Amino acid sequence: MKQALQLRLGQHLTMTPQLQQAIKLLQLSTLELQQEIQEALDSNLMLEVAEDGDTETANKPENDSEQSDQPTQSEQANSNAQETPDQEKPEQDSMESETIPEDLPVDSAWDDIYDNIQTSSASPSYQESDREQEVGDTNSETLQEHLRWQMQLTPFSDNDLLIADAIIDAIDDDGFLRTSIEELHQILPDYMEIELDEVEAVLHRVQNFDPPGVGARSVQESLILQLKQILNESDENHVAFKLVSEYFDLLANRDFNQLMRKLGIDEEELKALITIIQSLNPRPGSQITASKAEYIVPDVFVRKIKGKWKVELNPDAAPRIRINATYAGMVKQAQSSADSTYMKNHLQEARWFIKSLASRNETLLKVATCIVERQRAFLEYGEEAMKALVLHDIAEAVDMHESTISRVTTKKYMHTPRGIFELKYFFSSHVSTADGGECSATAIRALIKKLIAAEAPGKPLSDSKIANFLSEQGINVARRTVAKYREAMAIPPSNERKRLA
Repeated sequence: MKQALQLRLGQHLTMTPQLQQAIKLLQLSTLELQQEIQEALDSNLMLEVAEDGDTETANKPENDSEQSDQPTQSEQANSNAQETPDQEKPEQDSMESETIPEDLPVDSAWDDIYDNIQTSSASPSYQESDREQEVGDTNSETLQEHLRWQMQLTPFSDNDLLIADAIIDAIDDDGFLRTSIEELHQILPDYMEIELDEVEAVLHRVQNFDPPGVGARSVQESLILQLKQILNESDENHVAFKLVSEYFDLLANRDFNQLMRKLGIDEEELKALITIIQSLNPRPGSQITASKAEYIVPDVFVRKIKGKWKVELNPDAAPRIRINATYAGMVKQAQSSADSTYMKNHLQEARWFIKSLASRNETLLKVATCIVERQRAFLEYGEEAMKALVLHDIAEAVDMHESTISRVTTKKYMHTPRGIFELKYFFSSHVSTADGGECSATAIRALIKKLIAAEAPGKPLSDSKIANFLSEQGINVARRTVAKYREAMAIPPSNERKRLA
């Protein structure tokens, strides 16, 4: 086989570092973007945070003519201002003399000197109890920690303390004991010669801990434990105990007629008993949780001003950054070529980063504005007016690829008069209507929820009846589709929604 050289022409896409950075910033959430900006500020000396009131534009791309090593006009102006600091020095000295005493007594404490400053700057409505509450909110404990704290306060013997610790360790996050007494007895040390009755006795003591109903082996037992703590020994309360302990299956199946016959009570009395039982917690362990609240920072604000919907970015979502004029002016003043190359690279990276941020903000605002235009009916009338929308529709409107729309709508949130929604919320599949139109899945779920809310308590609507009601409104939905939407909204089936009027 003879070797030869051939010349071919071809085209292919190359992911430049600038494009990779722009794509990365585009798909970051607000909190992730703030962290990325902080890392850039820490690693690049050419970047700085723009203070409020600065006339210099921040987080905006620079013109191609500004991509040279020469500093921009604003950078030159700032560098010139930095070259004449003598004019500002007296003012700074006067400010320092007002805030920091020149002669600090050696035997005085910091609080003695700055006591007046701290007192004047503190908010008058801020109390020490508020501070303790804020600090206390940050410290969360698990259910096991909460139970062990009570265990240490209970007068247990050494053997009982070991048994109680094993029981608490076997309690799950919902507050139920998922391990049988026999299994707990087997894992205890043999040399202690603990009887099965001792384990049962310690379990009864643990079941008196807070929260009420903890340590139960079933929902029925948990409800009984809670009833014992909130009810007294009156006759009517005995009926509540009897209802839960003996006729729990009938209660779960909502067989109200059988319950009234078994208990010998009328409908009003049964309704009062069910109200008491519904006030109990079927998952007692959920009252003690170690999870921390997750706060959402909206990326976009939507307001109605003078009859028109206005879309704007959240100015507090990310810090405004700019090129440091002082360091940019030193690029040509570097004594060695290594220093000059180092500063040039940082300057170019800083400009790329600012341009990528500006591109992200521009794309986000463009997509959010297009979504508001398409879903104006939702903002005016609610979920029932939500229109069918897919990524392809927005991609065509803003002349971008669907993958770009997917990135810019992921983990981005819009603050509207109806609440805070993820941008993905406004996209949903559609169902054909009788007149040839389309109805979004969000609107169908809202209609299903509205029908169920208005149903008769004693005769809840089945999925088939809901499908028939929707068909009468021109929405062709199958029964299994109604069931799928109902389950997605965590709404139980009709037999479990039956209740007394």
